Amino acid sequence: MFSNDRNQMRQVFLQAWRKSQNNQPLEPLEELIVGILSQHPEYQSLLEDTDKALDRDYLPESGETNPFLHMGMHIAIHEQLSTDRPTGIAGLFQQLVLQAGDPHMAEHQVMDCLGEMLWRAQRDNCMPDEQGYLDCLRKLLKK
Repeated sequence: MFSNDRNQMRQVFLQAWRKSQNNQPLEPLEELIVGILSQHPEYQSLLEDTDKALDRDYLPESGETNPFLHMGMHIAIHEQLSTDRPTGIAGLFQQLVLQAGDPHMAEHQVMDCLGEMLWRAQRDNCMPDEQGYLDCLRKLLKK
């Protein structure tokens, strides 16, 4: 799934949605994407217009959320939880679920910390700080 080609990345989401709408068998990644989309109905109509989905830029300075980035972060969190990498994230996530009362809400909290970690790594041109990421999650538990 991972590529530097924006359109190729977006095609993965489009194909998964199209296959689900046509009741075609899904690959495991496609099942994950469709599951995420079921929690984000606001993105579903976007995926029904291929040209719009492929061509649109989402600019943070305009206050826009990039739905592909958002869904991609959900996928990254699912991968982290399935491998408990960084070590301890799965346990922290379970605590966040108990605190939030909803796994999807907890994923959104984790997403804030993940985004911060990735932004800092990009800004500082260094590897992501996994310990800082886990510390951010622990701070959420203290709120």
